[in-house]
Amino acid sequence: MVVSLLLVGINSFVILNPGQAGVITILGKARDGVLLEGIHFKPPLVSTVDIYDLTVQKFEVVAQSSTKDLQGLSARFAINFRVDPLLVVKIRRTQGTLANLVSKIIAPQTQESFKIAAALRTIEEAIVKRNELKQDFDGALSVRLEKYGIIVLDTSVVDLDFSPKFAKAVEEKQIAQQRAKRAIYVAQEAEQEAQAYVNRAQGKAEAQRLLAETLKAQGGQLVLQKEAISAWREGGAQMPQVLVMGGKERTGVPFLFNLGDIQQ
Repeated sequence: MVVSLLLVGINSFVILNPGQAGVITILGKARDGVLLEGIHFKPPLVSTVDIYDLTVQKFEVVAQSSTKDLQGLSARFAINFRVDPLLVVKIRRTQGTLANLVSKIIAPQTQESFKIAAALRTIEEAIVKRNELKQDFDGALSVRLEKYGIIVLDTSVVDLDFSPKFAKAVEEKQIAQQRAKRAIYVAQEAEQEAQAYVNRAQGKAEAQRLLAETLKAQGGQLVLQKEAISAWREGGAQMPQVLVMGGKERTGVPFLFNLGDIQQ
């Protein structure tokens, strides 16, 4: 008798640890009011307590969708969530266990939220603007799960994959862009070379103009003499032994000859 009373007494209380919530079910019916951490009385023999983990849970799910330009896109999301303690009784009545909540609510709602986010942009935009895709996904998922008593804390895109056909198209586009950049570089280089040629031609013309003006001025014949001597040296010939000036005034261009040639 004492043993029976002791067992009944023990069965009349339940202790919940921090991070736990409980729902009392009496004869198959969930009672209103959630049990939080601490010790609680429950009717003995006819009741059970379902305990739910309120700590942060992590769940990974794969989702597929089509983008605005009808390209296939798939992703794998890691979702961090926790159960709203105020809605644990509702979860118990509608979903039962936490496993059911994940498989029947979180997984399909993740799929639908990804479809919403992916359909807003082209596949190239989805890849380039990955953060914006995640923001749209987070917003859609949070709204959808909130009514089920699930609080989304954070999500991350573990993988983002696209079709091999699009991957090839991206590669070809990158190659084309590199070729276009190369063509622009070659054109700019040719333009610079042409401009340099024009500048050299203009410089040479200006030098010739200045030389002509110098020749017209007093002392121009001396310049001609200097140019003749420089040309002789640059040609690799030896300087003559005799320099004979043309004309009586000795103002003409010098006529140069080698005495050795005359002696022969």
